Amino acid sequence: MVDTVRNTSRRENWRSVVEGVGAYLPEKALTNADMEKLVDTTREWIEQRTGIRERHVAAEGETTSMLATKAALAALKAAGRTADEIDLVIVATSTPDYTFPATATQVQAALGMTHGAAFDLQAVCSGFVYAVTVADKFLTSGTHERVLVIGAETFSRLLDWSDRTTCVLFGDGAGAMVLARQPGEGTVADRGVLTTHLRSDGRHRPKLFVDGGPSTTGTVGHLRMAGREVFRHAVGMVADVMDDAFKATGLTANDLNWFVPHQANERIIDASAEKMGISQEKIIKTVSLHGNTSAASIPLALSVGVADGRIKKGDLVMIEAMGGGFTWGSAVIRW
Repeated sequence: MVDTVRNTSRRENWRSVVEGVGAYLPEKALTNADMEKLVDTTREWIEQRTGIRERHVAAEGETTSMLATKAALAALKAAGRTADEIDLVIVATSTPDYTFPATATQVQAALGMTHGAAFDLQAVCSGFVYAVTVADKFLTSGTHERVLVIGAETFSRLLDWSDRTTCVLFGDGAGAMVLARQPGEGTVADRGVLTTHLRSDGRHRPKLFVDGGPSTTGTVGHLRMAGREVFRHAVGMVADVMDDAFKATGLTANDLNWFVPHQANERIIDASAEKMGISQEKIIKTVSLHGNTSAASIPLALSVGVADGRIKKGDLVMIEAMGGGFTWGSAVIRW
């Protein structure tokens, strides 16, 4: 096994260590039985094809920044920190409150922060993995001490509620993580982010996209997806970046304590785990209760895993996701 994971450009072996996670789900939940009343589908078809049983939907007037702020407050409480101790806020979202300013600045204001910086990151369902990667670069460069990373979405505002192939899949929610700079030894035994790997390929846009935007139609648009094509690419793409993570660290699937993937479809989750040799007992799944919450899905699942006692200090956790664009990525974190 490779015992070191070093970036030679670093003057110190800084690690980005998880101090706390938090989550928030809107109060309203739509079950598959509810979906039967909205579109021509059945609860059995939805669950058999996707593993989803229900999803949460933001209330009228409940914005992405509101969800993000509530998740952020929960993460700060779990970390034992206040907003005054945060240097940077990154919000991964494809459903911002406004075209501008950034949703992260609205969260910053809601938290009472008048210092530091805040910006949004857009990589659709891979957004949280991308945001953790960016936060890790800020922290390990030595320029920042503590970053609040949030994945938040109100995807219900992008859905065509007459399209039964997409409206049953997505939900709203937010999850957050506090990452702090701490010294490490430069080995895989360190706590914190050990390695990250990001990829994208813009040629796949027609397979998963929103058919509107300020520079094209001047409208918000609706989500459009070629489901079979997305499924066909998903398993291979996420396996690619997971394999990169193992090669970079010398770790194997057997070393993982927990696999926390993007919660899009139970069949994709299971196929990805099987391809990489990860046992079912190590997978944390929340797709049945949340649906696909895009950038929020991984931090929501992490929060569940921490809250129920599965994810503990010292555990080795892999996160991965694939989203529209296509974008995809992985990260390995020692909790």
